[in-house]
Amino acid sequence: MTDGFVGRAAELALLDRRLARVTQGGAGLAVAIRGRRQVGKSRLVQEFCDRSGAPYVFYAATRGASPVEAVAAFMAELRDSGLARDPDLVPADAGTGWPDAFRVLAAVLPDRPVVIVLDELPWLAEQDELFDGALQTAWDRLLSRRPVLLLLLGSDLHMMERLTAYDRPFFGRADNFLLGPLNPAEVGAALGLEAADTIDAYLVSGGLPGILRAWPEGTTAPSFAEGECDDPASPLFGVPEAALLAEFPAPDMTRRVIEAIGGGDRTHANIAAEAGSRAGIIPSGTLSPVLHRLVEEKHVLAVDEPLSVRSGKPMLYRVADSNLRFYLAIGRAAQEWSRRGRPASARALLRRRWSSWRGRAVKPVIREALALSAGDTPWPEATTVGGWWNRAFKPEIDLVGADRAPVAREIYYVGSVKWVDRSFDEHDLAALRRDAIAVPGFDPGRTALAAVSRMGVASGAAPQLALCWGPRDIVAAFSASDRGAPQDSAL
Repeated sequence: MTDGFVGRAAELALLDRRLARVTQGGAGLAVAIRGRRQVGKSRLVQEFCDRSGAPYVFYAATRGASPVEAVAAFMAELRDSGLARDPDLVPADAGTGWPDAFRVLAAVLPDRPVVIVLDELPWLAEQDELFDGALQTAWDRLLSRRPVLLLLLGSDLHMMERLTAYDRPFFGRADNFLLGPLNPAEVGAALGLEAADTIDAYLVSGGLPGILRAWPEGTTAPSFAEGECDDPASPLFGVPEAALLAEFPAPDMTRRVIEAIGGGDRTHANIAAEAGSRAGIIPSGTLSPVLHRLVEEKHVLAVDEPLSVRSGKPMLYRVADSNLRFYLAIGRAAQEWSRRGRPASARALLRRRWSSWRGRAVKPVIREALALSAGDTPWPEATTVGGWWNRAFKPEIDLVGADRAPVAREIYYVGSVKWVDRSFDEHDLAALRRDAIAVPGFDPGRTALAAVSRMGVASGAAPQLALCWGPRDIVAAFSASDRGAPQDSAL
């Protein structure tokens, strides 16, 4: 099991750099850190605080607490933190609210650089509609001129994005930092697995530390998942279940849409039919805004579009987090069997669905790896990697490397993914050649062919391919230090 702190070298380095700027300049800096539940925001920041050696206060809000209770808890945390130059200056009562609390905070700050952490910020904003304004006023008048690194954490991605939006009080005052899950290379390092098993573990865990902490070192994904079928409260099931219930507590249409997509219905028409009710399918005018919100605001879904030199349809939706995708497709049903005292049935279900689910789930990871490694391939301009299909899904191309999306200027290569327990062979190559000509922009004399295979490429097919990738190449794409930086960060 991963007892120690694993990975996050790039993120820690960025926070270290921010603290160094505070130390050198003597002025405050604020960073808003957002990320999905169980992605490790609090653990990352706690590790940073412990390593930095700077005085800090770490306040985590409690959902449902009243403003008075929240301020009282903050005061108690401040008094016990060691940050205050004199703890006796921190009053025992809560005062009149957050403006008073921030004034007390400013009054007890030492003359050296400090770190102030406010965790689960959206809950504070929910509890008190004046909180955002109080934070902005305190930052502008009391804290930003002092050597303060203010870290604002939250799991509600949309609310955290709104915190620094142009029409909100904290606009322009904090950099945004999207913390993603551990990448495949970090998962492999944490679990001590070979490359192929590392990718499987990443697909099942989603790179979430809350699951990896329960994962015995050296254990493959199927073995771990089958073992967890004896425990319906396992983090493998509990983490995605809790995340789903936290953001979508009501079993309404939004939940049905997510569950339909997680179950394999990816086109607009299929989602509308599967997520419909007794009244029939969901009308397009109703479904489209729901899908837009889940993609653009909640970031629960991702969209794949056919990639070629011409626009194409249909768009395909998928659950963005692979652990939630595993839970909806396999884990939830296995958990139900486990709750009924039938772990053997849960394991049998897992074995039946595993290979086909893995074959689909791995494709976004492979595409991302190829895009990250474009500069190390024969096509450095192919920084966008997707797939291609038509309305009939005949043919369906796994890999298309291009210069931009969704409508490319040039297609550099097309390829096939074979993530099964056999090598990519001459028959697979013949199928790729036959299907590739359907991709708009494919030129048999110029466009290259590529293959990515879990078990390698057969000797008869390899010389005819411009690129042959295996699991090690995929993991290596995520290993380079300059590819580990957080997204949307101005750090």
